[in-house]
Amino acid sequence: MGFFSPAPYHILSYGFLLGTTFFHTFVGGIVSFRVLPRPQFSSLMSSLFPIYFTIQTALPLLLAITYPGSQNPFGITGGISGFLHSSNRYSTFVPITTAFVSALANLAFVGPLTTKVMDERKLQEKKDGKKSWDSPPHSQEMQALNKQFGILHGVSSFLNLGTFIGSVVYGVTLSKRLS
Repeated sequence: MGFFSPAPYHILSYGFLLGTTFFHTFVGGIVSFRVLPRPQFSSLMSSLFPIYFTIQTALPLLLAITYPGSQNPFGITGGISGFLHSSNRYSTFVPITTAFVSALANLAFVGPLTTKVMDERKLQEKKDGKKSWDSPPHSQEMQALNKQFGILHGVSSFLNLGTFIGSVVYGVTLSKRLS
């Protein structure tokens, strides 16, 4: 084993993926929302999300590349071929791919669209003289932007949950290999 084996990198990648996703979703994001004024919270999240989604996208790829093979000489090989092996379809491929696709969708599509809508809301706030989160009434433009933001935020949260669930499910598989 040691530094030239993919196994330690696989375990560390898994730990980083689960830990980062858990902390950002259930601790860091919630605490930040509670303690920061909304403009600072938005600025923080706009800066963090590209980094966060990049990490969430890269680590499942690293998990696939470092998939450790069987200790049995007649067992499944490691790396991509082991990751793609038909016997690993539901225990390994599906959860890791779910985590990857969910994160990639947030990184490439949903995250940038959400940021664009946030920027549009800031412009509309200047036009309206009223913040997007102020109590109604709002202009029709702001109502539409708030609705669009709410939908995108919900989709992003759902995708983030997909990454988290995929990671947890794969963790069960990984734990079975450790016994």
